[in-house]
Amino acid sequence: MLALRRLPRALAPLQWTLRGRSWQSTLAERTRSDSTFGIPVIDFAPFRRGQTTDDRRHTANELVTAFKEVGFVYLKNHGVESDVVDNAFEKSARFFNLPMETKLKLAWEDPRSNRGYVQPGRERVTQSSDPAEIARLRASAPDSKESIEIGRDWDPTWKNMWPQHTDAPGFKQTFLDFYRTCHDLHVEVMRAIALGLELEERWFDAKVDEQSHNLRLLNYPPVQRKLLEQDGQARAGSHSDYGTLTFVFQDSVGGLEVQNPHTKHFHAATPIPGTIVVNIGDLLSRWSNDILRSTLHRVVAPPVGSAAQDDSTPRRQSIAFFCNPNAHEIIECIPTCVGSGPKYEPVETEAYIVGRLRSTYH
Repeated sequence: MLALRRLPRALAPLQWTLRGRSWQSTLAERTRSDSTFGIPVIDFAPFRRGQTTDDRRHTANELVTAFKEVGFVYLKNHGVESDVVDNAFEKSARFFNLPMETKLKLAWEDPRSNRGYVQPGRERVTQSSDPAEIARLRASAPDSKESIEIGRDWDPTWKNMWPQHTDAPGFKQTFLDFYRTCHDLHVEVMRAIALGLELEERWFDAKVDEQSHNLRLLNYPPVQRKLLEQDGQARAGSHSDYGTLTFVFQDSVGGLEVQNPHTKHFHAATPIPGTIVVNIGDLLSRWSNDILRSTLHRVVAPPVGSAAQDDSTPRRQSIAFFCNPNAHEIIECIPTCVGSGPKYEPVETEAYIVGRLRSTYH
């Protein structure tokens, strides 16, 4: 069942009693109003510890229902230990504290690789595919963040760009281990989705086993609040993600907002300690014939209570693990999701993701 104790006020609408009504129908009703919209909190422990398929199916159905209606969940009892997450944040902060000239030695170069350091202003995430429009947005309202992108370290073509051990002790091993931990969780969540879509539980296993993912460490430096409140400005503009799932590990600052798919208004994804924010990406939405929602989201100025004395926003950190199918997997409609017919032509994972990356960087 949902674990909804001690939630922030913004999530209070999700605290209800079923009283004989299905959780699915109740969630569907509540997401259609901004006054009752919220991101469900799903306890993943019953799935991880379930001894039989029937034991796991209940959690799988809750998860898929949430992804159908909202596209986002808070996942608790996910198996990623808190000390592992804390260490990752500590190593990430130390990297971003390095001098710019040191970080630029690792500069991002190629969307096919998608590895290396991305300085503030270089990326402009958006739903637009028009190069002129993206260039205009980048010039007028660049994303106020920096990142370093990490892929699978054994790739035969593309190599990760690691800082020197003397500059960032323990950085490489920390994130090699973290990458594997996130991949293992990805496999488990995809198994839950498979069950919820009435597929064999391991239906996705061989389609994601090459670990063609992207681990992104993000740093949002302090910035004058008034600059972020100007029209079109954001720490990260409104966008959807590209792959199957995204795992977002947040610090306590806040600023992530999720769009209500029904009203198109944005709502705060308030950090909840011990949870991972998980959302559906475009390729899994296509795979499921849009049964699962790839929901727009953005990062804006955090709540006013988080402001520093000089009215600048505090530094914000997050870690995003972008889960992808295997690079050469052909994404075509899942057999149980065909309905009245597939909405999309088949597409190769790598071709789709590289195309999206090429349009958002310069």
